[in-house]
Amino acid sequence: MSTVAEIKEAIDRLSFEERCELMALLSPDDDWDREMRADAAAGKFAGLIEEAEAERRAGTLREFPKPYKT
Repeated sequence: MSTVAEIKEAIDRLSFEERCELMALLSPDDDWDREMRADAAAGKFAGLIEEAEAERRAGTLREFPKPYKT
């Protein structure tokens, strides 16, 4: 069996997509996740999307922060 240190090293070698897949496996949907998906489907984030799109068009969109790495 692998040690925690070995598992951490293996995770560090995963691609972004593979990490997302692992996170989905380890963190099954909860009520908050389902509510966020329902809100997105209902268009509740349209204002935020338009604001980001306006910043992109104006050239003032900031870089998304890099993921925290321990």
